[in-house]
Amino acid sequence: MVREFTELAVRSGVRRVVLLSGRGEAGAQRAEAAVRASGAEWTVVRAAWFQQNFSEDFLVEAVRAGEVALPVGAVGEPFVDADDIADVAVAALTEEGHAGQVYEVTGPRLLTFAEAIGEIAAATGRDVAFASIGAEQYRAAMAEHGVPPEVVSMVEHLFTEVLDGRNAHLTDGVRRALGREPRDFADYARRTAATSTWNPRA
Repeated sequence: MVREFTELAVRSGVRRVVLLSGRGEAGAQRAEAAVRASGAEWTVVRAAWFQQNFSEDFLVEAVRAGEVALPVGAVGEPFVDADDIADVAVAALTEEGHAGQVYEVTGPRLLTFAEAIGEIAAATGRDVAFASIGAEQYRAAMAEHGVPPEVVSMVEHLFTEVLDGRNAHLTDGVRRALGREPRDFADYARRTAATSTWNPRA
């Protein structure tokens, strides 16, 4: 799909292509190879786990409910702010000097999921707990809540394979692309808490 899209883009006159890729994922590496072979001025942005997964995706309801249960242990993850990813992509599309670059973007520090939830709790002033559960238990809970099987499979892959420690290190992609440090998780948590996104539903 990525190969067909980029080939169509180039045939249509597109000169620059930026791929949002993943860290340590075989499928992402295949997509990167397709973009490199497209003939466009390509840039790859390999992103860590988004900070916004806690507020704009499948974890937001768990945060509102006061407990986040996930099949992950004490592995560190350098959560990256999606605004940093967007800034890098915009720079790569609109500025010279980014063609042929691979920017691996992370936040400025490693946090376990328990530590990330702790920072959310501190920012909201609420009791938000984290529980590490088994993959089977998590799969059953998602199915019980009507999550489609393909989504269950994708999320289970992320937690059991990608979050196995292979990505527990920081990178300088944001600094290389933008000349500044990446946004910190604590700042994200404070900004998001101020919007009432994590307030429990009535």
